[in-house]
Amino acid sequence: MQLQDMYPVIVTSHHKECRDFYARWFGSAVVFEASWFVLLALPGDPPRTVAFMAPDHPSSPPGPEIFNGTGLFLTFQVSDAAAEFSRLERAGATFAYPLRDEPWGQRRFALRDPSGSWVDVVEHTEAAPGFWDPFVS
Repeated sequence: MQLQDMYPVIVTSHHKECRDFYARWFGSAVVFEASWFVLLALPGDPPRTVAFMAPDHPSSPPGPEIFNGTGLFLTFQVSDAAAEFSRLERAGATFAYPLRDEPWGQRRFALRDPSGSWVDVVEHTEAAPGFWDPFVS
């Protein structure tokens, strides 16, 4: 198999609001849009993609089950989480999790998009000394 792309498709009645959320806060661009589907490209080299689809979509399968906001999160790995947090805070973003340094080696914060998806913005840092010792065999 020669994979050309891979992206999640989140079924939500808020697909247009998700389009606007990712454009406003993360600079995404619409790759393809129909009344019931939107595929977004997020900046990067190469760009990363995510799609949102209305529950009354005409395609099948899959079924029209709406994502309920649990059990999924999108991680955006960045080089400077504090700078991204400051940029979003100045622009008026609402955060689900404040900027903090985690002992396992991440500086991170999170938002929730209109579908309920957790958007985790992460910078890798050094883990606290000894943190991983109990977890490594």
